[in-house]
Amino acid sequence: MRDGNRTIIREPDRTIIREGDRTIIRHNESSRFAIDARNVRTERRGANTETIVERGNGIRIVSIADADGRLLRRVRRDQSGREVIIIDNSYAGRGAQVFVQLAPPVIRIPRQRYILEAERARPEEIYEVFMEPPVERIEGRYTLDQVRYSAPLRDRMPRVDLDVTFDTGSWQLSPEQVNRLAAIADGIKRAIQRNPREVFLVEGHTDAVGQDVDNLSLSDRRAEAVAVALTEQFEVPAENLVTQGYGEQQLKVPTDGPEQANRRVAVRRITPLMDQQAASTGAR
Repeated sequence: MRDGNRTIIREPDRTIIREGDRTIIRHNESSRFAIDARNVRTERRGANTETIVERGNGIRIVSIADADGRLLRRVRRDQSGREVIIIDNSYAGRGAQVFVQLAPPVIRIPRQRYILEAERARPEEIYEVFMEPPVERIEGRYTLDQVRYSAPLRDRMPRVDLDVTFDTGSWQLSPEQVNRLAAIADGIKRAIQRNPREVFLVEGHTDAVGQDVDNLSLSDRRAEAVAVALTEQFEVPAENLVTQGYGEQQLKVPTDGPEQANRRVAVRRITPLMDQQAASTGAR
């Protein structure tokens, strides 16, 4: 369907939006938080929607989205009512610019500290790369959507390329591939133990074979599959993860043909892009 100068493609659980030369995908992540949940309910609060996930340990995860489905706030609330604010986009207001115009960052650290291949990395190295500060000074506070959809902004944070790839057209993980996520889970959980507000972006990718819209949906499901495995198998808190698919937009190996290395998932810590305090400390 058309909405002004945008083309919108709706799937049962995802929405693809094409505007000019940009195509993005959105999906509601609340179902992922329902893993091991005792109760899940959704309530209307004026123009906003509030989703509350209750867990057996008394923890509640509250996510508030606006009328367009954009996440405004996500908090973890314990039995006594104390809250940890994990994501807060409410300051930006409705209609905030999603795409940030920035020059690509200048990388001054060794490549293995900027893009780490998990296959050859020790667990300590994975944690250290996750906790690296931004490679360039972060001048402002950015929303989650700005981080999701602005590659030069995301690229200011180092990433870990996971030791999992996918068959063509698939987003399924084998038991062996799930086991390879153990060190990634350990690094994420260690960071969250240090700062309960940490947020990690799980990024899905495809090769260039097939239609770009199909690849965008496929990559989004690959990112979600990894996030689900991290929570189900290794107890990584689902609320500290966000997922996003990029289709064939960021090929690791530049080729139009089938390439397993491009059918991949990466993870990076994005807290410093949304939290000025985290950006300024840069401590390990």
